[in-house]
Amino acid sequence: MGSLDRSKKKIQLWKKALLHFVLCFVTGFFTGFAPPSAVNLFSASAVERSPVVVVVPAASIKAAEHVVEPAGSTANRSLEGISRSVLVPTVNDVDPPPPHEGSNVGGAEEKSPHPRERLLILVTTVRRDDRFQGAFLRRLAHTLRLVPPPLLWIVVQAHEDAAATAAMLRTTGVMYRHLTFKENFTDPEAEADHQRNVALSHVEYHRLTGIVHFAGASNVYDLQFFEDIRDVEAFGTWPVAIVSSNRKRVAVDGPVCNSSKVQGWILKDLSYDNRLLITGTDMSPKPRKLNISGFAFNSSILWDPERWGRPTSLPDTSQDSIKFVHEVILEDETKLKGIPADCSRIMVWHLDTPSILSLPFHSKNQGRR
Repeated sequence: MGSLDRSKKKIQLWKKALLHFVLCFVTGFFTGFAPPSAVNLFSASAVERSPVVVVVPAASIKAAEHVVEPAGSTANRSLEGISRSVLVPTVNDVDPPPPHEGSNVGGAEEKSPHPRERLLILVTTVRRDDRFQGAFLRRLAHTLRLVPPPLLWIVVQAHEDAAATAAMLRTTGVMYRHLTFKENFTDPEAEADHQRNVALSHVEYHRLTGIVHFAGASNVYDLQFFEDIRDVEAFGTWPVAIVSSNRKRVAVDGPVCNSSKVQGWILKDLSYDNRLLITGTDMSPKPRKLNISGFAFNSSILWDPERWGRPTSLPDTSQDSIKFVHEVILEDETKLKGIPADCSRIMVWHLDTPSILSLPFHSKNQGRR
């Protein structure tokens, strides 16, 4: 009887072992069909990867952007850091934009972010048939990589020229949105204004709350500039040094300030005198021509003008946002804040380069032939 009981116990142990083996095999077999993303489901922390936005046609501005995360990216840019300011909808998201900042939700008013946490929205327009544009964009991208987040770079250009730029933007490590348009223009100024309107319409529709600056592709910046414009509450302005392509002419265009208050405007040629001596004849009450690279403004002026003392029933505001911004800037200098204090430092240089340069050596070589 003892030997019979022992044999029965051995058979039961083998059955249990076989059942355990079958269960483990079935579990492992079906686990192989699970998606790869499930591996990180229970991980303590996920690796941050830089989101890159594909080209968004400007004609369908209500269409949501598609966010792509390239594999292997090590940049520390993340949409999570500016989730309060930037809307990132899914492909099928057609809901209206979120309410503007300051709206009451549950009886509590949303507080404005700290100046150092404000989103910088830098808009760059790309001219057609400009052979230097690719080099300028890449140089500007290297500058923007050094700027602490949050920062969003909006690049606007014609649809047919967007492929090469899109490939370059994906390698910059800067969070960006690439907008395109299909309209044709013969006037470069009209095309530039249209590009700015495309960018401002995108900012307005998605309620991108931050400080907007039109960063020209050929501009050169002091990194401290990007920190200073985060302090802008409504509108900011600063002097810009304009350098010609032959390096024989330098002019300063911008405000004359007293304790960050604008006193007047100058456009002074410094080609033969590096001392900026300002007389009463140099100043004018209004700028001769508005240099858009010398201004920044709070984006909420586009959808909440009453917050900044503007009427809401303004004609053509949504159709021509850049014209609206021009009018606000020129209307009242008291709303402008000089950057830096006293506007005593040049932090933005604009390189004025023509789209077509003559090549003297080429004509000489042809003459020898």
